[in-house]
Formats: sequence, C-alpha cells, structure tokens
Amino acid sequence: MEENGEIRPWDEMIPEALELIFNELSLQEKLNVIPIVCKPWGKVVAERVWKDIDIIEWGKLRNHDDRDRMLQMLINRSTSSLRKLCAYEISGNLMFSFIADQLIQRVYLHFIFTSASNLETLWLPRGQMTTSIVEQVAWKLSTVTNMDLSYCEILAPALEAIGRNCKSLKELHRVMYPPSYGIYGNSEEETRVIATTMTKLRHLELSYMFLSSECAHEILSSCLQLEFFDVRGCYEADFDEGLLKEKYSKISILRTPPRIIYQQVASTSQPRFYEDIDWEFSSR
Repeated sequence: MEENGEIRPWDEMIPEALELIFNELSLQEKLNVIPIVCKPWGKVVAERVWKDIDIIEWGKLRNHDDRDRMLQMLINRSTSSLRKLCAYEISGNLMFSFIADQLIQRVYLHFIFTSASNLETLWLPRGQMTTSIVEQVAWKLSTVTNMDLSYCEILAPALEAIGRNCKSLKELHRVMYPPSYGIYGNSEEETRVIATTMTKLRHLELSYMFLSSECAHEILSSCLQLEFFDVRGCYEADFDEGLLKEKYSKISILRTPPRIIYQQVASTSQPRFYEDIDWEFSSR
C-alpha cells in the first residue's frame, strides 16, 4: 500500500479495514482463506472476524457430527472474543457429558461457556440440551441480551434459570411446533416464568406456546420495555382490544387472524401455513 509517497507493508493494514474485508467472505471462503494469511492478519482475524459465528443455515444441511466438529473448530478460533453464536440443533450428548462428568477436555460446550464473558447473542434453535444442564450453566450467560431457544425441549425451570441469571436479556425467541404435530407440549408455567423473570424484554416471540389470556396480560404488564410481541398460534390468548389501545398502544402484537384461527379449530388435519398471510398487528 502507498501512503504519502511511501509504501506501507500489507501486514500493517488497520484492523478495522481487515475486519470489514473478511466479513464479506462466506463461511467456506473464510475457512479456506484465513488459515493461509500472514501472522499479523491471523491475529486480527482471531480477535475480530470469528467473534460472530452463525452456522444455522449451514448446519441445516449437515449431520450431528459435522455440526459438532465445525462448532468446536470455530469457537476455538474465536479465542475469548466470542460475541455472537448461532448454531442449529447442537448435540445434547456432548453437552450433557461435559457437565455431568466435569470434563476438562475441550469439547465445544466448554468452549461456549468459557468464552461467554463477551457473549451477547446466543441462538440454539432445536438444541438438544436438557433442562438440568441449562439450569447448571445459565449463570455463565449473564452477558447475553439476545437468545433463541425455539423448538428446544426444555421446561420451565430452565427458562427460570435463564431469566434469573441473564438480567440483560432484551430479546427472546421461543417458537414451538403446532400442537397437532405432537412433537413437544409446553405448559403455562413456562410463560408465567417469562412474565416474572424476564421483565426487561423488548422483543418476545412465543408462537405456538401455551399462552392463556391471563399470562399474556401478565407479560404485557410486567415487561414495561416490550416493543414487539409475537403470539401467532397462541389460540388460548384472548386480548381485550380496548385494554390494548388504552395501556399497550406502543407495543406491536403479531397475532393469528381470526379467520385462520377458525380454520385451525374447525379442521381435523394439520394446520395450514400460508406464506402470504397478512398477519394482524395490534397497536402501533
């Protein structure tokens, strides 16, 4: 590089510029290119590029072993700078064995939670962790502000542990399967826990969770900073339109339209899903 008539070595490129360049690469390109860069660049990459790991879409096309190996490798490369971790259907067996046997080996659960001091975003949809494991390690996730536990077969005690330890949590995704799928049933206790322990939420998605009218209003009255509330498929929740306009006019509430609810109740088959549905927003 040339600056004021002088040639500057490439290894002196400012870290911010390198970060922007490498973040434009795909996951496969990063894996192929980064290992062969010079040491100064490699140091920048370790500190900056691997701090955000998102392999959800990649993981949907792989098996458990491939996902486990990739996650372990990427977290290892992130050193202690991990800020965002999004992974699909992580293996519950490795996680459980690490916690239960108190291993010191560098399996990827160890990486996740020893690197969690800077972690802000943790998305683990369809993760196969158990309730007891979440209860044991939730205290290590105190810095997390954005969490996705959709389709995870964990119970209310796990959510309670997260709520009591993740005091900075602002966004929670807890989307579940429609009841007719018969895959996993959730209880009203889970939504009550959210209302009592996650009062700083601004964004909450509870599609197909069991949500009574009482619990819905508990959440609305407890989470004073709430801006977005997704309750599609929560057919038990009946909202008082007058109360919504009077007390919660600043909250966007995404609901299943009445005509769709009627179709779900009247039909004996599995729910129909429409990509072009005009979902109903209340307030705002």
